[in-house]
Amino acid sequence: MELRQLRTFEAVLAHRTVTDAANALGLAPSSVSEQIRMLEASLGVPLFHRGPKGMRPTEAGERMRGWARRLLRQAEEARREVTGEQPVLRLGALESIAAAHVPGVLARLAERRPGLRVEVRSDAARDQLLDAVAAGDLEAALLLDAGEDVGGLGFTPPPAPLDFVDVEPVPLALVAAPDHRLAGAPRLAAGDLRGERLLVNVPACSFWMAGERLLGSAVERVRAGSVTVMASWAEQGLGLALLPEFAVRDRLAAGTLARLAFDAPDLGLRLVWRADREAVPGMREVLYAAGA
Repeated sequence: MELRQLRTFEAVLAHRTVTDAANALGLAPSSVSEQIRMLEASLGVPLFHRGPKGMRPTEAGERMRGWARRLLRQAEEARREVTGEQPVLRLGALESIAAAHVPGVLARLAERRPGLRVEVRSDAARDQLLDAVAAGDLEAALLLDAGEDVGGLGFTPPPAPLDFVDVEPVPLALVAAPDHRLAGAPRLAAGDLRGERLLVNVPACSFWMAGERLLGSAVERVRAGSVTVMASWAEQGLGLALLPEFAVRDRLAAGTLARLAFDAPDLGLRLVWRADREAVPGMREVLYAAGA
């Protein structure tokens, strides 16, 4: 077995297709396929079931999952110890969170452990962040979720031993143009919104999922785009938007958006990491800084 084969194995586990794993690794798909075949040949057992919906691990592949992570982690620890290199802690965050919350986390980290190097990866896709945490490409990720387990909001987490801590509540606001017919209503329920248009991003978006829970089929979904696009379209009277309060606070204060009197439960700003990687240098400082 070679370390590069183990890294490729982990990438295929995380991304589930050769093409996506190749993109993540910066390799050609043929190279990824060849490395997996060589690893399987060296072990004498198939590690994946190949199908039209991608690749899923066999029983042997599941047993290999833990070994691959441990071997790669030990190799990285050995390299750092021999070279004297300072560890780099890789933190991922959803784009909307990276702007609003990550600066405070980094400031607290710098104060608590000045020598710790932190790299931040911002991504619009929660699934990619979680896959990176599961594969060990990120030590932890900040995202939005709800409930008592990772994925309680309605998404499926990758098959990895993930743990989490809820850092703080993230209030949601249902907003509309100031002259919207419901802007002055004292209290609204989902039924009062029937026939309205809800501006959304994609089904994997946290705010889409929150809207599904709260509004069901009462409103028509209209694809808009990012948080900024949804807020801007709502300002122009093109529909309602269910967004994090921190993302529209300035527009509400300026009066270009109105907050409707609709009770929306908070989401949680959640830090997620692999439970078997809590000993990674700097991880406990990240947990402290995120929750401080």
